[in-house]
Parts: sequence; C-alpha cells; structure tokens
Amino acid sequence: MLDSSARVAPFRILLQVPGSQVYSPIACGIPRVREAGCPPSRRPDGRLAHLCGSGTGATLEEINEHWDWLEQNLLHTLSVFDNKEDIASFVKGKVKALIAEETSSRLAEQEEDPEKFREALVKFETRFNFPEAEKLITYYSCCCWKGKVPRQGWLYLSINHLCFYSFFLGKELKLVVPWVDIQKLEKTSNVFLTATIRITTHSKERDFSMFLNLEEVFKIMEQLADVTLRRLLDNEGFELDPELQEPSQITKRHLEARAQNEFFRAFFRLPRQEKLHTVVDCSLWTPFSRCHTVGRMFATDSYICFASKEDGCCNVILPLREVVSIEKMEDTSLLPNPIIVSIRSKMAFQFIELKDRDDLVERLLVRLKQVHADRPVHYDTSQDDDMMSPVFNSTSMCSDHKFGDLEMVSSQNSEDSENERSLRPHPEALTAVFQQSSSQSPDSRMLSPLEGESEGNVTYRRSREQIKTSLWNDHFVEYGRTVCMFRTEKIRKLVAMGIPESLRGRLWLLFSDAVTDLASHPGYYGNLVEESMGKSCLVTEEIERDLHRSLPEHPAFQNETGIAALRRVLTAYAHRNPKIGYCQSMNILTSVLLLYAKEEEAFWLLVAVCERMLPDYFNHRVIGAQVDHSVFEELIKEHLPELAEHLNDPSALASVSLSWFLTLFLSIMPLESAVNVVDCFFYDGIKAVFQLGLAVLEANAEDLCSSKDDGQALMVLSRFLDHVKNEDSPGPRIGSHHAFFSDDQEPCPVTDIADLIRDSYEKFGNQSVEQIERMRCRHRIRVLQGHEDTTKQNVLRVVTPEVSILPEDLEELYDLFKREHMMSCYWEQPRPMAPRHDPSRPYAEQYRIDARQFTHLFQLVSPWTCGAHTETLAERTFRLLDDNMDHLIEFKAFVSCLDVMYNGEMNEKIKLLYRLHLPPALTENDHDSQSPLKNPLLSTSRPLVFGKSNGDATDYQKQLKQMIKDLAKEKDKGETELPKMSQREFIQFCKTLYSMFHEDPEENDLYQAIATVTTLLLQIGEVGQRSNSSGSFSQEGGGELQAASLSPEQDSVFADTDTETTPQDSGALPEEAEGDWTVSLEHILASLLTEQSLVNFFEKPLDIKSKLENAKINQYNLKTSEMSGQSQPELKQDSGLLRRRACHTKARTTVSWAVSP
Repeated sequence: MLDSSARVAPFRILLQVPGSQVYSPIACGIPRVREAGCPPSRRPDGRLAHLCGSGTGATLEEINEHWDWLEQNLLHTLSVFDNKEDIASFVKGKVKALIAEETSSRLAEQEEDPEKFREALVKFETRFNFPEAEKLITYYSCCCWKGKVPRQGWLYLSINHLCFYSFFLGKELKLVVPWVDIQKLEKTSNVFLTATIRITTHSKERDFSMFLNLEEVFKIMEQLADVTLRRLLDNEGFELDPELQEPSQITKRHLEARAQNEFFRAFFRLPRQEKLHTVVDCSLWTPFSRCHTVGRMFATDSYICFASKEDGCCNVILPLREVVSIEKMEDTSLLPNPIIVSIRSKMAFQFIELKDRDDLVERLLVRLKQVHADRPVHYDTSQDDDMMSPVFNSTSMCSDHKFGDLEMVSSQNSEDSENERSLRPHPEALTAVFQQSSSQSPDSRMLSPLEGESEGNVTYRRSREQIKTSLWNDHFVEYGRTVCMFRTEKIRKLVAMGIPESLRGRLWLLFSDAVTDLASHPGYYGNLVEESMGKSCLVTEEIERDLHRSLPEHPAFQNETGIAALRRVLTAYAHRNPKIGYCQSMNILTSVLLLYAKEEEAFWLLVAVCERMLPDYFNHRVIGAQVDHSVFEELIKEHLPELAEHLNDPSALASVSLSWFLTLFLSIMPLESAVNVVDCFFYDGIKAVFQLGLAVLEANAEDLCSSKDDGQALMVLSRFLDHVKNEDSPGPRIGSHHAFFSDDQEPCPVTDIADLIRDSYEKFGNQSVEQIERMRCRHRIRVLQGHEDTTKQNVLRVVTPEVSILPEDLEELYDLFKREHMMSCYWEQPRPMAPRHDPSRPYAEQYRIDARQFTHLFQLVSPWTCGAHTETLAERTFRLLDDNMDHLIEFKAFVSCLDVMYNGEMNEKIKLLYRLHLPPALTENDHDSQSPLKNPLLSTSRPLVFGKSNGDATDYQKQLKQMIKDLAKEKDKGETELPKMSQREFIQFCKTLYSMFHEDPEENDLYQAIATVTTLLLQIGEVGQRSNSSGSFSQEGGGELQAASLSPEQDSVFADTDTETTPQDSGALPEEAEGDWTVSLEHILASLLTEQSLVNFFEKPLDIKSKLENAKINQYNLKTSEMSGQSQPELKQDSGLLRRRACHTKARTTVSWAVSP
C-alpha cells in the first residue's frame, strides 16, 4: 500500500509479512500527483500481504508501470524461498537496488554522474582487485540465479570481464567471467521469469534477470563481447579496425556510437574508414512523391546520406566529391531551417527541419572543401546529359570512353610486344566483346536461337529485354541516374525483375558505390597492374591454377582475352590488399564482374565486394562467411521451424549452402539465373542472399523433410538449383555442372529465377539491416569460439599421445596456458617478444608465452616448488625449453616438461634437473648463480659409510669404484651424452635440491640424505680432478681412488668456487687444473640411488588435479598482485596433498606413474 500520512514523504513503499502488524518502509518519494492508488497485490502462496512502489517524483501512470514490473519480475520468484525472513530480505534489497539504479540512470540521461560512477568504480576495484588497466564500462542491479535461488547483487561490465557481486543472507558471491570465455549470449526465460540473459561458457551457464532495461544491458553485453573477441581472437579483423586497438578508450557512449557507426556503414555499404560525425532528424523533398519525406541525415568525412524513417521508402547517398554546393535557404513556416545540396548532374536536394542548421552547414562545408582539395574533379561541361557526371566517365589510363558505350576499341599499336599487350587493361566488358564478335561468326550461339527454341520465343526474350531497358530509362528520368539517385521500393522491384544486360555493369557500380572509388583514383588500377604483373609468389601460383577453372563453359574464358583480363584483376587486387591476397571463389566472382563491366570497373567492384559488402569473407579463415551462415541457420529456425526440426542440425547444410554466400549462388546455379541474384545483392547487400536461401529451402521443404539422410537432402537442393532458369535472358544458356544427379533420373521441374526472387522478397524480405547486424554480432562470438575449440582440440590431439597426463587434466592445463596469455593482453602493453594471438599460424603455435608468463604458470602448477628459489628455477626451465631462442614457448613444450615432473621415472626427473643447471638454462648472468648456499652440514672431510642390511660397513672407495664401472658399461650408446657439470653448476644443482625439500614431511631425513650425497659427489669431482691432472685416472677404475681431507677453512662446500686452496693442495694440483672439477649425470644419479629417502621423494606419485584446482583459484590473484606491485600472495595449498606426501614417504615404497593417454 501507499502511505500518505507522513508529512515529509507523502508516499512510501511499505512491506508487510504475515504474522506482523508492522509495515516496513523500503523507500519513499514525493510524487507529482497527489491522487495515487495502488492495485492490490497477488499473494503467491499467501506469503506476501502488501507490496507497493513509487519512484521519486512519479506520476500515477509511472506508479502503475512500476507495479506491473514488480508483479511480472518479482512476485513469481518468491516461491523459491523457504521462510518469510528470506522473502523480506530479498524484496527489500531488490527494490532498494532498483530505486538506486533508476535514480542514477535518470541522472545519466541528462549527464553522466561522476560521483555515482566513482562510487561504483571504488566498489568494483575493492571487490575484484583488478589492475588499474581493467576499466569499468557500466554497472547494473540484477539477480544472478544459482539453481532455483536468485542472488540479488550488482553486475559490473568492464573492458575484459563480466563480474557479479552479491552479499545475500550472510553469503558473499563473486563471479568473474572473461568476455573471451563467453561462447553464447542469449535472451531466454525460465520457470520463474520471462526475461533472462543467459551467458554460456565452456563449462557453465549463468542466468541474470530483473534488469530495469534488459534490452540495453543485453546490447552492451553483445558489444563488449564482440569488441573483446575481435581484439583478442580475430587478428585479421583487429588490424582493420583501429578503434579496437585502444581498449582503454572504450566507454559506454563509445560503444553506442560504434554500434551506430557500424549500422550506418552496413546500411549504406560505405567504406570501413568512413566515420560517422552527424546524425540529425530532417525531411527531404522527394519530387516523385511531391512531398517531404521524414527521415535522418547522416554525415561522414566523404558522404551525406539520407534514410527515411519508413523502411525502404527512400534512401539517398551523396558522395561529397559529387557535391557542388551546400547553401542555406530562407527560413519560412513552410520550409523551416532548409538547406540545398547541389550535385554535378544538375540535381538539387532540399533538406528541411534541421536543428542547429548553421553549425551543420559550416561543418559540411569544411568537409566538402577538404574532399575537393584532396581529390579534385575535372567536370566536362560540354556534356549535357546527367549521365555524364564524372562518375560516369572512365578516368583510368586506358580510355576515356563514356559509360555504357559498347563500342569495341581496337588496339592502336598492333606492333606492341606480347608482354605490353598483357599489361594493357581491356577497355570493354567481355560480354560486349563476344556479342560483337559473335555477330560476325555464323557459328556463334550468343544471339542465335537456342537448340530447339522457336523463333517466337527468341523474339519474346529480346522484347522483354527491350521493355526492361525502357522501364529503367523512365525510372532514371524521374529518380536520377547517378550514384545520387533516389533509392525507393520501385527500384527494388525493377532489380528483382532482372537488370537488362546493357545496364547491368553500370548499375552494379552505382549500387555498390564502386563508381566513386573509380572516379577518385585515376590511374590507380593501371599502376597496380604494372607493379604486380610478372612477379611470382604463392598467391600468383594459386591464381594461375584457378584461371582456367573460372566459368570454363563461357566462351569469354575460352581464349586468352578473358583469361588475361581475369589474371590482371586478381593479381592487382592481391597486390593492393596482401592481407586478403587471393582466396578461392574470388576467381568466379571476378569472372562474372568482367562479363558486365570494363576491366578497371570490375577491379573496383571486386574491391567493394571484398572490403565493404562482404567483410571478412575473403581471408584466411573466411570468418565473415561462417558468421553469415550461422545467422542463416538462426533464420531457418525462425522462419522454417518444421524444416529446422527435421534437419536437427542445420549446420549439416553448410557443405552446400556455404557456397551460396561465398559465390553468391554463381557456382551452383546456371549463370544466366545467378546474375539476377548478383543484381539483388548489389542493391540490397547480404540480405538478398539470406532471403533467397530461405526461399530455396521453403520451395524444397517437403522433399527435404522426407529425405533420409544429409546426402539425399544435398542432392535435392543441388538438382533444384541446377534447374533454376532465366526465361528472360537474351544470351545463351550456360550450363551448370554442379548438380549431384545422373541422367537417368526423372526430370526436375524448372523454376524461374524471377519467381524465386519475388517469393524471397514477399515472404522473407522483412529482415532489417539492424537486425542482421545484431545477429552477426551475436554469431561472430560463436564462430570465433568455434575456431578456438578447433584449435584446442587439434593441439590436445597432438600432445595427448606424447605425455602421460590425463586428457581432462591436459584440457585444464591448456585453459590455464591460454588464460595466462590473455591476461597479459588484458593489462599489459604489447611486447615485441610476446606477439598477439595469430590464427594464421599452425595450431600449436597460435598461443605462446614469454618468460614472465611461464614463471607465473610454473609457480602455479609445477610440483617443484622451491620457495624463493622457485622463480629462479622457472627462469632456467624456460631457457631450457626455448630451443629456437625466440623467447617464446608453446603449449607442447610446457606440458612435456610438466609431464616429466609429475609422471617421469626418477632418472628422467634427475636428468631434467641436471639439464636445468647446465647452459643454456644456467647462464653466467643468472642472478642466483653467484650467491651459492652455505651449509655447515656438508663437508668433503666427513667419513662416508653406506648402511647395509647386515649392518656391516664397507669402504666407500671400493663401492664408488664399482659404481663407476657399472655406469660406464650400462650407458646407452645411442643417446647423446650430456656435458659434465662444473663445480659452480653443481653447487646450484644442490641448492635447488635443498629448496625442493623445504616443508616436505620428511624434510629432516631428506636434508641428511642430500648432505651425504653431496659430500660424496664433491669427493668424486676432486678425485677426478687430481687423477686427470696426474694422468693416473682411467675410466676403468684401474688406479686407486685417493680421498683427501680438506682444511677446515674449506669445510663449507658451498663456499665460492674461487676460494684459494691450501698450500699443500696448491702444490699437488696445478693452477690450471682447478677448472677441471666435474661430475657427470651418471655420478649424480648413482649417488642419489644410495639414499632411500631421496628415491622415495622422486618416485612418489604426485597429484596434478589439486594443483590445477588451486591454479584456477590463484591465477588471477598472482597476476593482479604483480600488476599492483604487491608481494605475491600465498597460494592456497591443498592440505590433503601434504598428508598424502607424508603417507607415501612413510610407506618407503617406490611408485612410478605411467598413465596411458
């Protein structure tokens, strides 16, 4: 109920629970309306008596609206709680949070509230302890569902993470989800709520609900996930979008502006570099309707565009290079704030109702002046026809003929060399060339009747072409014929009928705006041809292989004229854009462009398709095509649910339908029919391919639903598409050879392409550009994550057979390895030795880590933890694994090293430790190598006695001599012998062993054992040193081993290696012999085997799972503490691991793990 008895706050939110006569105030406000009522509340299970809300300054309508929201989003969830106290706590917390969020959002609508945001930022930093580089974008109040229980809290969206914090019923909950781990974002519903945002990662699903504005939150999430994944996982897209390279500049407003900019570029299909500066409501005079059409003006660096508010009513694109003047008109009541934009083709566009007109015109004039200064246009005033706008004059080096002129231009220098002719772009469209040549050839079929075709049908087809041409000419008169024409629903209907062949190339240039690029770059294509031709590389080899596979059935590509033109265009484009270079299917598309456009025009059409109309299609991974195909699968589920249900997995169609997107149906449909699809594509963009694909599936839905398997379904589609004909085509039938059916099958019914296109517009043409862009954003996340999963599976498939670590543990290690790489991308400036993720590299090399990242992982997952010495050991391990000295290692090397540590035999572990104390792992500059450990327990003068089972003592010199003999005999002849270890290296080796035993349950026994072994090995080295210097020592052990006692000054065996010897020693050993102190791996291994406690330590089973669990918890803490300059946090240890170590040591048994993959 609403309580109006209070003088200060006439309206309050009151809550009453059963069994209590007290109403608890939750919030209060001063409404603008004195008479405010509250609808009676429903009582779910009789638990809630009265609940009513009002916002600060709320009207009666707002109060009712808020109450409806509470009923729809809050009351349904209360049944999950077991007692009234939990209900009261939840409701009070939720309502207070919503009021706080609504207040802040209202302030944000007027102006960003720095105080509120600063307060949220402090809480975000305190709760999650991220480095300063982790920038908070925005925050929302919501609920996170844990099972069937909602947890009220705050959702924080930052540049790299989605975070949630809740303190509810005495329990604290923190969630941190990197955007790069999110595989799916979707709006869904559950039993209790109809509006929920579900976030899916590799292992979990999280549901968030009760947002005041769920659509806004979901849009921001989509944008942040898309930006982050493209920045971190899509290397090709990252390099093309400079905005992604500065994540620290991202704000909520920036995301909104970026989404609007991408929508604008997609809607008008403008170059990627165009940046939107102005969006203003206005009205445009449309002479064909004799009225002003309401819409919006968009202004960029090089364009002024208009789009009507009614979709498809009227769109206009005005390149500034076509604009002559921008003038203000007199302001009247009928024409408020008008401006006139005049273009070169003697047309003028009148805009009215422009806010801030003076400022807008000033900015437009500045850009207009800049465009004309950068690229001056020479206008031919002798031409009166508006077709003679400079965009209709070829400005290339090869010709200056008028657009649409189909005259054949003969070579003026017949004596030119063959090489020079190969570099000269062909001045005409290939269709025009072969139409003209065929008129002189009696055997040609280009204009002659088709086989079995009546003369009446030929006449009909020709008359249809003439009618279409006449309709287009009439349209040009009323709507304009340049790139600045009014684009309406009428022109879409003309395009759907099929563009006349005489106008096709011209209109493709206009619709794609390639004509502006053509006019803006005189001589550019010719220069590219000269620079690129004659050069040989992998790209040119691929082009040469595909030249004769490009429309081989068409006569234009059955001789050198067409082949040479195709070669020049493809090679020139590869030279222009080496990041794309050449991709399969580009040859088919370019062949068709050359049929209807001149060579230079075909080049700029190819530029428009590859760089604007089909972004990210033609690159290493064809991400764009996969994204659009994934969108297509969603559209199938939406528009053809029965078919989608039958197919179970619509992606099974990808083997045939993916080519629909890559080649625009050119590779699977007869050419004369497919060019009509290309017509629609150049006018409507990718939307035309989506709707035509849906129309094809609907036409075959019955046969597809009755198909028994995917193979039969593919055959149905292939047969149908091969029998899509164009009855209006004036040219010959160019057969298609892509259908999977034999001649003895019954004939397939023929479908007319015009009917198919008309159906596609009528039934599936309601998809807007904004909807498609939103779906693209969502599905790009899935596609990029799909590639990441493929990379992971391929790496694990290679590594698994070579190690003994269990597959599930390998998967966890891979995730840790990748996350370590990603965390450096989040918060550190790119370093030369740590390159970005590069998907073009082999799978195993896509993620690599540097020494610092390796050290973090070593501290987290290595069983060889050595306290303060751990970092030093990690650095040495990295240097050992860095075979090619590029300061980077990949996952395979990392996990192979861990496998030895966890699952290797004792000799393998000792060998690894041995190598870690030899160059290149141990360097002269090693910060730890010049400060050896000193320990009085170790001495070369201590008598050594090996314990035997009968308690007898044996002289260690005889045992040592026999041990060396045995090792020499058993040594593997085929294995490369490791170099011997010097005294300095040996001291570091011993120090590492001492550090490894720290905090072990058998620490004291291990220290005593290693003291004994170290003393023995020091004596071995000294005996060998003396024997080598006197020449009396032999490998067979023929000479007697002499033990020398050292002076008390040398009792500490870890003293500096350059300590002076006693006089008697210096007399016996020459000065140069001091550097010959060495021990071998065999000496060390044999000595260690004499101590059972050391054997137990190295052969006891180690648990990697507990390490992995702790690593997942501590990985972020370790990184953030380093970034914050704090001391490293103490990693959480598994007490069970220590108990197991003690248990295994006491058992005094040797166990060797060998887990089969």
